[in-house]
This record gives sequence, structure tokens and C-alpha cells, in this order.
Amino acid sequence: MRPRALSALALGLVLLVTGCGDAGKSPEKAAAPASASASPSPTPVTKPSPTHTTPAKPKLRPLPKKLPAGLHRASGSAGVALTFDDGPDPRYTPQILAQLRTARVKATFCVVGKQAKRYPELVARIVREGHQLCNHSWHHDVNLGRRSAAEIRSDLERTNEAIHAAAPKAPITWFRQPGGRWTAEEVVIAKQMGLRPLHWSVDPQDWDHPPAKTIIKRVKGATRHGSVVLMHDAGGDRAQTMAACRHLIPDIKRRYGIALPR
Repeated sequence: MRPRALSALALGLVLLVTGCGDAGKSPEKAAAPASASASPSPTPVTKPSPTHTTPAKPKLRPLPKKLPAGLHRASGSAGVALTFDDGPDPRYTPQILAQLRTARVKATFCVVGKQAKRYPELVARIVREGHQLCNHSWHHDVNLGRRSAAEIRSDLERTNEAIHAAAPKAPITWFRQPGGRWTAEEVVIAKQMGLRPLHWSVDPQDWDHPPAKTIIKRVKGATRHGSVVLMHDAGGDRAQTMAACRHLIPDIKRRYGIALPR
């Protein structure tokens, strides 16, 4: 082969090898242009929520460390005064009334205003059968005595109105503070309204639902001539009180006599 032909052949082989080396490569993609920096998103504006101001509750006066003066804690006679709180109640008040009628004795019923409004016929029956009425606040507010003078007076007046709606001519002789949590201010207001503050000297704690035997034992152990006995004819399950009274009413009558407080 001629030298010129050999040179041409060698050059062709070089070009062929160089082209094959690039054949498997794909062209590089163009770099994406840098995106413009995003502007910051606006901060959401939070609308102020409407403020609902709850009226501040009026402060209660401190409860005195001892009972105020002027409370009636004795019947005022040799007889024992029976008192029944938190009624009237259609389940239990008629049972107590029947027991008292059988024994031919009278008692004092400390009436809650809401109950008097709900069961006016029972208030009328209490009066009709010769028993005594006592204002026991509108809804058994144990903190009534710690409230303002205006609140105390309004509560007692509202309760009196409910009682008189049921028994228009019935005298309301007494007031008893729920729970015995008396204050001197309350005693003064009650007296201004013609209500005498009635406390107790015998508390068998029948509100706590002890067995009838326990109620009987507690009453008999603490009762003396002139005692004022606290029991309940409403405010919960009073079945044990009803059972205890079937023994206590005749027993107290026989030993001491039963009389209305005066």
C-alpha cells in the first residue's frame, strides 16, 4: 500500500475512535435559571377576639367562729320541740304529718321557698293541721348569712311570699339559717322582719342518712326537757328518718312532752 493511502487510513481510524467515545454520552441539560427569591408571605392579621367580662361575684363576709347572740336553742318550756327542715316533700311530709296526727302533737316545719312554691297544697295542709311554719330560705342557701343585707332581706321576703301564696293568713314565726351557718347581720334582718331566729340543741345528723337505730340513739341520748330537735322531711332519701320518728315521737311525748317552740 502506498504511503499516502496509509496516512489517510490512519487518520480515518483516529476519527472513528474519537466519535465512538462520545456516542454514549447524552448532552448535559442546561442549568435551570435561578428562581427569583420569593417575596415573604404577608403575616396573617389576627382579629382580637371580643372579651366577655364576667361580673365579679360579690365577696362573702367571713363566717363567724362562733354562733351569734340571739338564737333560740330551747323550746321555751319543759316540752321538747320537734322541727323538720327542707320540705315540703310529697314523699315524706305526709308521713310525718300522719305520725304527728296519730300522736296528737304539733311540730315546726322549716320550709324552703322553692319547695313551698312547688307544693303549695302541702304548706296549706301543714297549717290546716295546726303546725308551725318557719322560713328556711328560698333554695337552702348555706351562705345566705354571709351575703349583703339586701340579698338576705330579698331571700327571706321571697320565701315568705311563696309560703303566703299557699297559706295566705298563716303566721311565719321563725327563720332558720340552712346548715346553722348564722351571722349577726342575718339575725338582725330576720328580727326586723318579725322572724325569730330558730336554732337547735339536738342534731342526730339524719341528713347524712344514718340507719334509723342510729338516729334514735342520738336523739334519745341528747334530748332533755326544753330541747329543740332537728330532723328532715325532705332534701333526699328520708326513709330512715321516717322509721326513726315512728319510735321517737311517742317516746319523746311520753318522757318529756312535745310542744311548739315559743
